Amino acid sequence: MTRRVLSAIVIVAALVIVGFGVPLGAAVQDLYREEALAELVREAARAGTSVPSTDPSDPIELRHPAHGVDLAVYGPDGRRLTGTGPAHGGDEVTVAATGRIAEHEGDPFVVATPISSAEQVVAVVRAELPASTVANRVHRAWLLMSALAAGLLVVAVIVGRALSTRISKPVAELASASARLGHGDFTVRPASSGIAELDAAADNLALTAERLGRLVERERAFSADVSHQLRTPLTGLRLHLETALANPTADPRPAMDIALGEVDRLEGTIDDLLALAREEPTDRGPVDLREILDVVEHAWHGPLAAQGRPLRVDIAPGPLSVHAARAAVVQVLDVLVGNAAQHGRGVVQIRCSRVGDGVVLDVSDDGPGPGLDADAIFQRRAGSGHGIGLSLARSLVHAEGGRLLLAHAGSPTTFRLVLRDADHVAPTD
Repeated sequence: MTRRVLSAIVIVAALVIVGFGVPLGAAVQDLYREEALAELVREAARAGTSVPSTDPSDPIELRHPAHGVDLAVYGPDGRRLTGTGPAHGGDEVTVAATGRIAEHEGDPFVVATPISSAEQVVAVVRAELPASTVANRVHRAWLLMSALAAGLLVVAVIVGRALSTRISKPVAELASASARLGHGDFTVRPASSGIAELDAAADNLALTAERLGRLVERERAFSADVSHQLRTPLTGLRLHLETALANPTADPRPAMDIALGEVDRLEGTIDDLLALAREEPTDRGPVDLREILDVVEHAWHGPLAAQGRPLRVDIAPGPLSVHAARAAVVQVLDVLVGNAAQHGRGVVQIRCSRVGDGVVLDVSDDGPGPGLDADAIFQRRAGSGHGIGLSLARSLVHAEGGRLLLAHAGSPTTFRLVLRDADHVAPTD
């Protein structure tokens, strides 16, 4: 690319030089030809002061003319009286004898100037300059102009090389960054080049990489969340169907009703996780916790009973509603109860109470605790499959403006969910 940019700059510079140089060269030629005639006029006028106006036949002493100029004095009849020139003055002298200045631009350049006395032409001064002298002057000017053009072309090459290097380097970096982005490197951040257009392209590329990175990360998290969150309802669905198949004489409708309930639960989970992964806006309004806890209790009563473990729900008296998305609260409680079912022991208990301007839900079991500190328990552990559900739950809670923490790491292990009380949230227009 550097060579192409440099070639383009040099070609443009050459075209500009030629475009200006050719007309300028022609103008210089015309200027020198006109200057030659003007010089002959001056020399003829100066020589005319040496010619006696009374009797031109008297001896005439011509002053030394400029270099290359030949001077001669002619009588009105065209005969040379003195100086250097043809014996007969020719057409120019004949015209000047009538009282006019005659000029001839050719080879040679000739100017004839009349000398008058008593309103009569008494003599003619003829000045001559060889065309080769004028041509040499023009050629020297053209040579100087050519040298200047060559110098400008060299400067254009130097400047073009510097500019092409400055332009091609950030462009190459942009191309490399684009290739890295195409191979999945979302950390690309092209350096600033100082060129506004290229910096704008680099900023847009960095912004695209950041957005793609977030998108891919959300999709990966969604895949992990889906596999984690759907495992339990799928297992329950399989157990119910296998139980129904094991007893073909029994009425299949209860098993089918249960299976349809599990399918509804799966659909709700998928919709909630898709909304989280795509950062879709969610309708947040007053949510009745009693209704949500009934749903959670209905979903987990059977699986926990199959393990010989009771599920107890303790709700404080009075209405309890929170300002949050219903699906998010259901998913968080589902994660907490599922975590207690998989990793805990004994009774799984949910306590719900109002504290200040918030509502607190504690989910506890009789297990020995996770063996991790309060922050590490909510982090995904790469490759192990652990921490996915709790990380998802914390993300959902933070999105709802609440908090999720490990309130007690020993026995009983207690996770605490804090949400905003709907009665203390100011209404919005």
